[in-house]
Amino acid sequence: MTKIRPLLLAPFTKLAGVVLRRRLSGGIDLRTMRFLPDSITVPLKRDGLDPLPELTALSTEEPIKKLATLFGHDIWLVSGYDEVRAALADGDSWSNDLGQFVSQKGRSDEEQIGGLGMTDPPLHTALRQYLTPEFTMRRLARLEPVIERIVNERLDAMEAAAAGGEGGLGEVDLVKEFAFPVPFEVICELLGLPVEDRERFRSLGVARFDLTQGGVGVFGAAADTREFLIKAVAAQRANPGEGLIGGLLREHGDELDDLVLGGIADGVFLGGYETSASMLALATYVLSETPGAMQTLRDDPASVHRVVEELLRHLTVVQLAFLRIAKDDMVLSGVPIKKGSVVGMSLMAANRDPRLVGEESGFDFHREATRHMAFGHGMHRCVGAELARMELRIALRALATRFPDLKVTAPREELEFRKLAAVYGIEKLPVALHGDVAAAAAAAGCPYHAGQEG
Repeated sequence: MTKIRPLLLAPFTKLAGVVLRRRLSGGIDLRTMRFLPDSITVPLKRDGLDPLPELTALSTEEPIKKLATLFGHDIWLVSGYDEVRAALADGDSWSNDLGQFVSQKGRSDEEQIGGLGMTDPPLHTALRQYLTPEFTMRRLARLEPVIERIVNERLDAMEAAAAGGEGGLGEVDLVKEFAFPVPFEVICELLGLPVEDRERFRSLGVARFDLTQGGVGVFGAAADTREFLIKAVAAQRANPGEGLIGGLLREHGDELDDLVLGGIADGVFLGGYETSASMLALATYVLSETPGAMQTLRDDPASVHRVVEELLRHLTVVQLAFLRIAKDDMVLSGVPIKKGSVVGMSLMAANRDPRLVGEESGFDFHREATRHMAFGHGMHRCVGAELARMELRIALRALATRFPDLKVTAPREELEFRKLAAVYGIEKLPVALHGDVAAAAAAAGCPYHAGQEG
């Protein structure tokens, strides 16, 4: 097989694409944009866990809407469930390559941006074949005991941190102590990164999804993590490890050079770290605030799959599918779209569409959420979906079993949800782990939510 080094395979953000070596066209350089126009940020904003009312209205009243014209390109948003599903299922009418909007002037090979989700066939097909076998249920089964060990270690660490909690109340930040460390360690185990390298790697991942500074901060953060992983591949080439990097080196090392394989590793990190961390934090918040939900997870093992699927639908932490560019003039669900238009698909709005879930779109752990699109749809559907599900099932049930009385110790208005991010999340989630702690906090005037089970 011919090497494919000129096309670095590093998935990036919803605003990036695989960049071929060519001149910038169209007058747009996302690398230089320091903010996004308000007209196109509606699908990236929320009211707590819920989409903004104007986005909710669009999914039924105008499910395909032109938001703006930017540098000569129409910007469209698709928000209805049926319309989003139809658009994502159509792999022929769209290009996912946004390289035309990113200047490569002065950028080295290591700094080239790209992504499995931002490539088109046949390149996409050729590259995805390397990852798909690594995420079959048979291959993933080896990770189940690893995930259980990591989760239990983090629960122990939470208990220890809470024991010395501020003010004697035993509070702990669930984001810091559990939600981020669990998927980070799982991804490091999956990739096969040496323990001594992980702290440095952790420090590089935080800014990858923050769009508050437009394209500037995101592009710089991506270059740092890619460079780290390219070096990690080079270090294992002579002596491949036991993880995904080592496995691909043993099976395809003569086909994939360090740049391409580093990009593959970066894509795995990108898709499996921040998304799972956000899901764990927000899911814990929702479960702790929903009477009976924690008890159901704890007492009914058969319910875990159903509860996790409903959490995935309700939270939809990946807010937009990869941006698409119309290859030609086309008609999408009856709406004419011009060639070159940039189209975003709101997974959040689609998953809350009344046509999918009825008028009550809030979290209902009795719901059978079998048709949600939290992992996307079509040929760009998340390749790591089953790993994410396994991780959530193990972690959330263990949390509910170990700390059945877990409660959030801050009112909603004091929680810091992300204001503008491709992957939605929360910065901190202060919790108390035990019932006696909760009682002490209530006596001290802490704002617990009365009458709710844990």
